Amino acid sequence: MAPVTGLDHVVIAVSDWRAATGFYRDVVGAEVIGVGGDRVAFRIGPQQLSVHGPGLDLGGNVARVPVRPGNSDVCFVWAGPIEEAVAHLRRHGVEVETGPVRRVGAGGTGTSVYFRDPDGSLLEFISYEETP
Repeated sequence: MAPVTGLDHVVIAVSDWRAATGFYRDVVGAEVIGVGGDRVAFRIGPQQLSVHGPGLDLGGNVARVPVRPGNSDVCFVWAGPIEEAVAHLRRHGVEVETGPVRRVGAGGTGTSVYFRDPDGSLLEFISYEETP
């Protein structure tokens, strides 16, 4: 068995570098990492979202069916009550599409809310704190 110890990064695609950067920085709370030219990556804790977007050509080093803007589904851990996540999204003008609802994630059972990024990818905040 290979000694895999965790997930390093996943790829999302965006149609607008500036809109995506503002959204993932301000709404998701990601650290924006410059990786050359207009290209950025989003770091959340020890994990990274590598970003493919306009003007980027990685040659053949992509998935057989490359990720396209709007077709990702990513869950982030919210470190607090889910009600705070809902309030945070509202402050940023982001509509909650589903939730709060109970879901099972990598940390066990939690409470989630679902929303979309500017391209329509489905995003989720999950809180593992008990909700009364």
